[in-house]
Amino acid sequence: MELKRVVVTGLGAISPLGNTLAETWEGLINGRSGAGPITHFDASKFKTQFACEVKNFDASLYVDRKEARKCDRYSLLAIGAAKQAIADAAMDLETEDKNRIGVIFAAGIGGIQTFEDEVMGYAKTKDTIGPKFNPFFIPKMIADIAAGHISMIYGFRGPNFATVSACASSTNAIIDAFNYIRLGKANAIVTGGAEAAIAAAGVGGFNSMNALSTRNDSPETASRPFSASRDGFVMGEGAGCLVLEELEHALARGAKIYAEIVGGGMSADAYHLTATHPEGLGARLTMQNALEDAGMKPEDIDYINVHGTSTPVGDISEAKAVIDVFGEHAYKLNISSTKSMTGHLLGAAGAVEAIASVMAVKEDIIPPTINHAEGDDDPEIDYNLNFTFNKAQKRTVNAALSNTFGFGGHNATIIVKKFVK
Repeated sequence: MELKRVVVTGLGAISPLGNTLAETWEGLINGRSGAGPITHFDASKFKTQFACEVKNFDASLYVDRKEARKCDRYSLLAIGAAKQAIADAAMDLETEDKNRIGVIFAAGIGGIQTFEDEVMGYAKTKDTIGPKFNPFFIPKMIADIAAGHISMIYGFRGPNFATVSACASSTNAIIDAFNYIRLGKANAIVTGGAEAAIAAAGVGGFNSMNALSTRNDSPETASRPFSASRDGFVMGEGAGCLVLEELEHALARGAKIYAEIVGGGMSADAYHLTATHPEGLGARLTMQNALEDAGMKPEDIDYINVHGTSTPVGDISEAKAVIDVFGEHAYKLNISSTKSMTGHLLGAAGAVEAIASVMAVKEDIIPPTINHAEGDDDPEIDYNLNFTFNKAQKRTVNAALSNTFGFGGHNATIIVKKFVK
């Protein structure tokens, strides 16, 4: 059977840089950090006291107050980004066949704040009145529920589920949406991911693994991928949503098309619970698989939005993998880690970074990797690679590749390119 082509017709973003796509993109190309002191809880006794929080998020713009009480923050962020993307796609939902529109939406963790609140409540009552749990505890917490909410709001009855692969979750969601559409199982799928783990349990858990930066004196410069002084990732939160659509369906309704999704790759490190393979084995495989799926050669790629978390091991292994896959062409393309600005959005990272890649292809500009100081060079990293340090660079971007790697050794990659009929 002939596979159908898949295009991006709607985008939505709520991120530490802004609560819309336009604000997020403006923050990215201007190299703005979204980091600051944690306000969601009292972090004064934590090793890490800062994060990249979403600021001034008003859930009532998207959900009425009564319904909002049934949702964890991660679901509210998901609904907000989805409503933006669906409005942006401008489908006539009165005439569309909603049986052919799906929702595949990811979270790496899900409702961790809800879980924390309910267990803390139980600890207070267990020895007196006994267990007391909110009837919405489980439906607020589970990682699939954002996908459920979005489908219920719009009546979309196509494929509907969540993907969970830690920090690769939303890239896996996009790959699944891409595959279902090109196999003819849906006309359009609302896809992406959301996360809201800036809670005591989230920050404390990652702190206990020494995964987070502890640069409390300078939150804005703490996320510094590919710099020698990097000391861990900066936690972020937010949501990214893409409306993917079968090409002929999009053309028939006169949709605006941002870019075409042309390939997806996946692999496993099969190596360690949390660390990436030191030689970048899984990273290499996932990029090779994505290129093969797209029918493209390494030299066809102009930009790589790397996983680039600002961790001591991960940045080195990913840079090695890029050189292994792209050879001499690695030195001609642009590389950047937008996590230097957004922080690490965990299960939402792949979605927000896919959006950054789509916008780079559309606008012919590469968002930077900020916070690299001159001379702060790691001897294990080849600085002949163009990491787009500190300032956005204009160049023609015909095709962009986006990497995400998750705890458990999960690796996922997508490729987007300029749409040509």
